[in-house]
Amino acid sequence: MKDNNQEELPLVDEQGNIIGSATRGECHNGSKLLHPVVHLHVFNSKGELYLQKRPEWKDIQPKKWDTSVGGHVDLNENIETALKREVREELGITDFTPELITQYIFESDRERELVFVHKTVYDGSINPSDELDGGRFWNSDEIKTNLGKGIFTPNFEQEIKRIHLFSFPY
Repeated sequence: MKDNNQEELPLVDEQGNIIGSATRGECHNGSKLLHPVVHLHVFNSKGELYLQKRPEWKDIQPKKWDTSVGGHVDLNENIETALKREVREELGITDFTPELITQYIFESDRERELVFVHKTVYDGSINPSDELDGGRFWNSDEIKTNLGKGIFTPNFEQEIKRIHLFSFPY
């Protein structure tokens, strides 16, 4: 399995207005073309956070632990529809209530994304798809202990600090 580099993604301005389109490959080749993505942080009622493990075949950050759900917004798709699709595709969850936390621009050496961050509390069944290398719930101490050790994606580490997902000092 591998990522579809020909998949068409919308290009947006910093406010999220669509200004064009480009392929996934073009967006991830260092061009810094701004494209929208959705993230969902899935907590259980014990306050633990579900993290997915990125598979070895991913073109960005393979084998690292990452946000519960993350994915691109497809061309001609709105944020809510993209979030529901990604959550269904990655974790098999269809009955959840997302809460928008924030949006921000993430930039790495390869890409630039307008990230729409959501959270939810969910105690139902989670069935990770073959898009992932599994996943599990982590408590805040486990996350804190492993920060900065190359276990998590840099995007995840930056995001939890940015949105103060946990109350511990970083």
